[in-house]
Amino acid sequence: MQAFYSDNFVLPLPPGHRFPMAKYQLLRDALTAHLPQVQFVQAPAAINAELAFAHHPAYIGAIADGSVDAKILRDIGFPWSPAMAERARRSVGGTLAAARVALAQGVSANLAGGTHHAYSERGGGFCVFNDLAVTARVLQAEWGRVRPPPGQRRLPLNVAIIDLDVHQGNGTARIFAADDSVFTLSVHGANNFPFTKETSDLDVALPDGCTDDGYLAALEHALQTLQDRFTPGLVLYLAGADPHEGDRLGRLKLSFDGLQARDRRVFDWCFQRKIPLAFAMGGGYGHDIAQTVKVQVNTYCVALEYWRRWQK
Repeated sequence: MQAFYSDNFVLPLPPGHRFPMAKYQLLRDALTAHLPQVQFVQAPAAINAELAFAHHPAYIGAIADGSVDAKILRDIGFPWSPAMAERARRSVGGTLAAARVALAQGVSANLAGGTHHAYSERGGGFCVFNDLAVTARVLQAEWGRVRPPPGQRRLPLNVAIIDLDVHQGNGTARIFAADDSVFTLSVHGANNFPFTKETSDLDVALPDGCTDDGYLAALEHALQTLQDRFTPGLVLYLAGADPHEGDRLGRLKLSFDGLQARDRRVFDWCFQRKIPLAFAMGGGYGHDIAQTVKVQVNTYCVALEYWRRWQK
């Protein structure tokens, strides 16, 4: 199974910054040790033409040259540097590359990504560009350029974004608010960031302290609603680790087993319908960062199992 990484593009942060930049290298190290079947490929950098499918050209340019407004940088939470701009492009490029592979192999991954708080014209919440939005639109455009066999009709590529980070995917929801070809599903903490939510196609807001049973029941209902309302040809899955009970920013109380059951349900839902799935890791801010990495490794265990099923 191919997985795209960009942890060698490290964003320099001031001492005491709360974003756990080290988790990406720790995840790749753990996967190397425990899941040697995962093939690592360096994530390419998304180019301007790809970013422009979801972002305003002026914003892309401002991130590139450092002229981005100071308020936007405060909302993002990262200081600008050439490394910041490069890492943002690689984060998008990893999800884009994973989605292309998933269409051919069934499952693929980005060890980073999940930057769902970025809007078309601005970033926020540790998100510079929105990898999910760029990927959905680029893949739709590429799909539309492929000629079908003679006498056959190629349907447009509908994309479902299943966002199971603990924080609502507000940027993604806004970007696709008027786009019927992309279904945005967000299962998140009701009282968590962002405190002003956007409207997804389906929002499931959970109370503080929600545990495994309540979460999995809500997810099951959400997947049934998705099935009733939409027929995707590709799923982009944001497998956030931050619903875990040990997360500093999560406010939910899911166990390791509960989160792995969550992942299994999403992968199985897609496999049973033969819908390719590309996933990104999203948030994870454990008091003990090793717990965040364990949640993520468990996601990869499930993904690898389903990737093998696709190859049969």
